Amino acid sequence: MGLGMRMRALVSGLALMLAAMQVLAASDVQSVRLWRAPDNTRLVFDLSGPVQHKVFTLTAPDRIVIDVDGANLAKPFDQLPLQNTPISGLRAAKYDADTLRVVIDLSSEVSPKSFTLTPNQQYGHRLVVDLFDNAADAAAASTANVPATATPSTPTAPVSPTLSAIKLPPLPSSKRDIVVAIDAGHGGEDPGAIGPGKIYEKTVVLALAKELQRQINADKGFRAELVRTGDYFIPLRKRTEIARKKGADLFVSIHADAAPRSSAYGASVFALSDRGATSETARWLADSENRSDLIGGAGNVSLGDKDQMLAGVLLDLSMTASLSSSLNVGQKVLSNMGRITPLHKRRVEQAGFMVLKSPDIPSILVETGFISNPSEARKLQTAAHQQALARSIHSGVRQFFHENPPPGTYVAWMRDSGKIASVAREHVVRSGESLALLAERYQISLPALRSANSLKSDVIKVGQTLNIPATTLASQP
Repeated sequence: MGLGMRMRALVSGLALMLAAMQVLAASDVQSVRLWRAPDNTRLVFDLSGPVQHKVFTLTAPDRIVIDVDGANLAKPFDQLPLQNTPISGLRAAKYDADTLRVVIDLSSEVSPKSFTLTPNQQYGHRLVVDLFDNAADAAAASTANVPATATPSTPTAPVSPTLSAIKLPPLPSSKRDIVVAIDAGHGGEDPGAIGPGKIYEKTVVLALAKELQRQINADKGFRAELVRTGDYFIPLRKRTEIARKKGADLFVSIHADAAPRSSAYGASVFALSDRGATSETARWLADSENRSDLIGGAGNVSLGDKDQMLAGVLLDLSMTASLSSSLNVGQKVLSNMGRITPLHKRRVEQAGFMVLKSPDIPSILVETGFISNPSEARKLQTAAHQQALARSIHSGVRQFFHENPPPGTYVAWMRDSGKIASVAREHVVRSGESLALLAERYQISLPALRSANSLKSDVIKVGQTLNIPATTLASQP
């Protein structure tokens, strides 16, 4: 290479470096938004471009300091709803010529976590700072005032992500409620899919989740618990932890997703698949939903305290039973939904949704429609359609638990007392199913299933309709 060519290459490289430095130097902190969750407060700083930053704490008085390299404050921060948060004040100024310093004044102890986000369809570059409540302060807050958020609907108590419910053997005379955890997808900084006219999935599904909770709580023997009660983000893994802490017998995640084609339409129900998605749509939706967990700054999970082989064996055993129940309840929900809205697929699909990976709780994800479809987006916003969708989901959940009530529940007592009929059912055989698998799924013996269908062998065909005989008393092991 000649000297002239080397000089041109050097000049070009320097020009690129200077351009990159100018981009960083030109980044402005444009605004700040706040969300209050049950156990943390999230601050989101909107940026005009990417930045480098560092976070540290100071005491006497307690403060959190955020130094943003090569940034300027475009305008003073708007007034934020700081009541019932650990923040007593927020201010910003130039620390030196190259650094913008943001100071968060604190009224109680918190643990900070920060990360940056790249642009999405709603926001540009962002710096996210999560302030996690001190455990003692959070416990005190649960008996005090309701936490403040940027929206009117707020949670009433903090939820610890580290504690799981201990399910004790039921007493013979116990009549506890069946607990259904309802998870409204997305929230806070994560709007989910955005439909025509800026219809946010997070808003639609929270309204639907609250309506479903209302209907389930009106059904004696059932209790519905909301995983997300307001406009704030919860990481995907923590959603199932919250459900477990509430002692959930079933986890229902509510969504209204989008597709690359605006013509896509219809409701769907998903269960977990550990062997790959059942369709390209299932795979696309799962990838889309799982990516939203980046908004929680997730990605690193410690399993260092587990024996990997033992954990894997136990997980596989538990997951098999959970998936069988998930497919069962999912099909009942889907069948009921098909009576009031078009279906995208007429069978329960399977894909690797992170939010469904709970080995001990049957879990389904309900896509109530495609918010990217203008017609479905309009319907999803109406109270009448939300009520009808909630009613169909509720009917499917009720049917499943009337047939498979957990021991020690009021519904099990009702069935064992003869007050709920144990009726025969039908099942249409799908690809990959065997007679032994169906016997396990419906909790009946293999000879009883053969006898009910006059089968001389265990050979069944895809599309064949099988009669599923009524099961024995729910309280029996």
